[in-house]
Amino acid sequence: MDATADRRRTRASVRSLATAGFVGGALLLVGCTGSPGPGVVSPSPTALASPTASGSPTASASAPASGSDPWDGDVTAQAEVVAEELPVPWGMAPLPGGRFLVTLRDDAALAVVSPDGDVEPLDPSGGAQELADQTVPDGEGGLLGVAVDPDVAGPTLTVFLYRTGERDNAVLRAELDLDSLALGDLTTILDGIPKASNHDGGRIAFGPDGYLYVATGDAGNTENSQDPESLGGKILRITPDGEPAPGNPEAGSPVWSLGHRNVQGLGWDASGRMFASEFGQNQLDELNVIEPGGNYGWPDVEGPGNGFEPPPGVTYTDPVAWWPTSEASPSGIAVTEEAIYLASLRGERLWRVPLLGPPTAVAEGESRGFGEPQALLEGEFGRLRAVHAGPDGELYVLTNNTDGRGEPRTEDGRQVDDRLLRVTLTRAE
Repeated sequence: MDATADRRRTRASVRSLATAGFVGGALLLVGCTGSPGPGVVSPSPTALASPTASGSPTASASAPASGSDPWDGDVTAQAEVVAEELPVPWGMAPLPGGRFLVTLRDDAALAVVSPDGDVEPLDPSGGAQELADQTVPDGEGGLLGVAVDPDVAGPTLTVFLYRTGERDNAVLRAELDLDSLALGDLTTILDGIPKASNHDGGRIAFGPDGYLYVATGDAGNTENSQDPESLGGKILRITPDGEPAPGNPEAGSPVWSLGHRNVQGLGWDASGRMFASEFGQNQLDELNVIEPGGNYGWPDVEGPGNGFEPPPGVTYTDPVAWWPTSEASPSGIAVTEEAIYLASLRGERLWRVPLLGPPTAVAEGESRGFGEPQALLEGEFGRLRAVHAGPDGELYVLTNNTDGRGEPRTEDGRQVDDRLLRVTLTRAE
């Protein structure tokens, strides 16, 4: 292990942090059904309401919301297959009529998946051909994230795409005609994002403030993450035209947060609190609450800081939950009224992190804490790449077994991967 790795403070267990006053105190040993494994050290159910900062002894968290929500406990998950034979799907964005726009990483193409399982590729001419020509799939790179402008309605939508090119990663914008499934001319709105065969980030999503958030990776160069001039190892916040959004921590800069290794999941709860999932190197993966200007510690810290002293004048923010990389490798996330869901690749499961207390806590000015993580669909469908909360209260999950690292599933001698799943959740008795 290199010197940088030697400096990291990690513990190989699945945890949610306790409240700030509880950190460093007694921990509760649990071994319940649905927990990540026997002998896992976990905190009291009064989990962290907001992240703590390494090297900041005055950091504190709001008390978890009072009251009890029946969804604070475990749930059961039942999955049904919506669509099959998707070649290396990566990103998904909802369309009218319950459909999804899905990116196909290695084909550098898009497809529309209907609730009844129909898969319609876009018209291969025009913008779709331009997209294929300028995308260079390599390792983890290719056509990755997709987002649809929530302020544009009608038969023609504005879509945003994150793609790997010859020299860099970039965010593109185009019009999509839903009647003809034709993609218009591409406009590059943000480029210069470092690329590599791994750690390309790639998730993009509109926040509740109407701005586009872009998750980038360090592209295998750990110096990018702490370099404020690099777009690598960051979460960026931009306008639909690609300009730095008003109110960013540094005027004129698209950087919203830094110190990331490889963020691939973005989501928000009802209060506007932002969450991101992040790949660790070989120790711990993370779920973070993202604050503007926050520094999440990579490459010095992987998982919680556990007392690590950052450089003078720098504060590192701890994750609110973390997992061994063998049990997670989280990609996309979905935030619902009752929990945060993380699609896990190497872990081959859907992690659920409950939000404690009633949803009304937000209106009362309280922050909701986090409960004990629960594993769902463990090993049932292989690698899971993306998850989206549907309007019907169900989750939609993309598998990712055709990406060169998984084992594609077959039925009756026919390869069925990759698949879009519809997951129904019910309260466990």
